[in-house]
Amino acid sequence: MPVIEVEHLTKEYRLGALQSLRQTVLNAGARLAGRKVLERPLFKALDDVSFSIEPGEVVGIIGHNGAGKSTLLKMLARISTPTSGSVKVNGRIAPLIEVGAGFVPDFTGRENIYLNGSILGMSKKEIDSKFDEIVDFAEMAEFIDTPVKRYSSGMHVKLAFAVATSIEAEILIVDEVLAVGDLAFQRKCFDRMEALIKGQGRTVLLVSHNIRQVERICSRVLFMDRGRIRQDADARVVCNAFYEYSDRLIVAQGIGRPRNTVASTGEVNLLDFKLVDPDGNEKAESEYGGDLQIRFSLLANKPLRNPIFVVGLHTTDFVNVTTTTSLNNFRQRILPSGQHDFLVWLRACPLTPGAYSFRISVDVGDPIRNVLYCDGLHPFMVRSGQLTRSGPDLEGFFMLNSVWHELPVRVSDLLAKIEE
Repeated sequence: MPVIEVEHLTKEYRLGALQSLRQTVLNAGARLAGRKVLERPLFKALDDVSFSIEPGEVVGIIGHNGAGKSTLLKMLARISTPTSGSVKVNGRIAPLIEVGAGFVPDFTGRENIYLNGSILGMSKKEIDSKFDEIVDFAEMAEFIDTPVKRYSSGMHVKLAFAVATSIEAEILIVDEVLAVGDLAFQRKCFDRMEALIKGQGRTVLLVSHNIRQVERICSRVLFMDRGRIRQDADARVVCNAFYEYSDRLIVAQGIGRPRNTVASTGEVNLLDFKLVDPDGNEKAESEYGGDLQIRFSLLANKPLRNPIFVVGLHTTDFVNVTTTTSLNNFRQRILPSGQHDFLVWLRACPLTPGAYSFRISVDVGDPIRNVLYCDGLHPFMVRSGQLTRSGPDLEGFFMLNSVWHELPVRVSDLLAKIEE
């Protein structure tokens, strides 16, 4: 028997419904007089959503901002009511949606634990039995009798998360709460969630923009888009589809975007930067393992002494992947004033499928100083007919060329295998 059943769930809001008192009175008069009142159209945050969840399932909910993820969780947690459709929940729910909601700033941490625990449905006896565990997990023993208004934002959410995850409920509803506190505490939060899922077999609904995290924790994922369920399937399949969808949007948004000059002394300007095919035509896609040809133009406003050019690749969230420089095969003591065109050829690039951008840096002089740095240049897609974006075989940004052999093995045999 499903623990959660959602059938034809719809939630509508009237955008811009807040009106002045005068306009409200005029509209009421018009309705009484039988005249039609012009109203803004309704916005469907959820549009005919249906699904069910079995006991012990760990289901992720992903999608872009405004897709309806949080609205759906609020319906399941009974924080909000649907416009139409039905939601049936069989079991006690622990909603980790807006951690810390209900904390009173003038109350101490101790008082807020009891208050928040009561709001979340815990009895005083339950809170008493878990109090020390909550304080210890939140690392708040020193400050537990200090008013919450003197806590930092990190301390506030750490205590709130500790309270929320202490509830013994059959169903956990989690909305972007694993990214609380510092990195060490985030690790603790993630470990606690895994313990609740794997050790206690709870049913979990997890909303997160961390797709790798969703793929690791969840067995099934709902991909939401504009209030509807776009896809409902195995976690790896749906996460891969979401990556593809997001990458297309990222590349489309980057085409024609002004170059992002982060730092410049004015001694040199970037005139053009593009990824091209062998015929010199600009392109926005590349096959996995294929060559990358980059053409860029610089305008030197004065002679540049001992210039070093650096071209790199980074992900769309600015994680640097790799770099190549002109040090080994292009050295010029003085680069004269004027325009200069360059070609950088990256052979057999092993980037895994996804969306990437370029960065360029120009250093001069002795000692070296930077005169130009630009990033977010020419977003492009790496595609592959054999490789997907998700899965443990593609955790990283490039594939390693490796040789595997069971020991014992002779070195001569291993070298022969490598040469093949």
